[in-house]
Amino acid sequence: MTNVIIITLTGILQLYRMYLMVTYLVVLAFIWLIFLSFIVFKLRSHYYNLTSRTKKEKLDEILDLLLNEDKKISNEIALIKSELKKQIELSQLHLQKVGLIRFNPFERMGGEQSFVIAFLDKENSGIILNFIYTRDGLRVYTKKVKKGKGEEYDLSDEEKKAIERSN
Repeated sequence: MTNVIIITLTGILQLYRMYLMVTYLVVLAFIWLIFLSFIVFKLRSHYYNLTSRTKKEKLDEILDLLLNEDKKISNEIALIKSELKKQIELSQLHLQKVGLIRFNPFERMGGEQSFVIAFLDKENSGIILNFIYTRDGLRVYTKKVKKGKGEEYDLSDEEKKAIERSN
């Protein structure tokens, strides 16, 4: 009789172990099912969000739409870059520097009422306006400048200083 009870106890223990393993597997399968359901619902909501925004039914159509938009934007960016490059090249010729020097051309007259203004571009080319105040009035002279040097006439010391100050 003891043999029968031992066999029955070992059998019951084995059945209990099998029951625990099956329970663990069922719990594990349930957790896996919840995880997969979460992923599916998240993908489904993302899909509906995509289709509702683009008013398209298929993902192929949505991807084609996105690729066309990307190509269009890339073309616009390339156009803007080329225009910007042209504008930068043209801006090299615009007046970018201004230099002002006050001076007294005549020792007898008091104060520094005369002055020179240099208007230059990036390459130190432009014009110089020389305002000389005399007893008779104000005289204005202009000179063309190319690369920091007088084009037709030599520059005076004050005009050279105005070019230096403009940098």
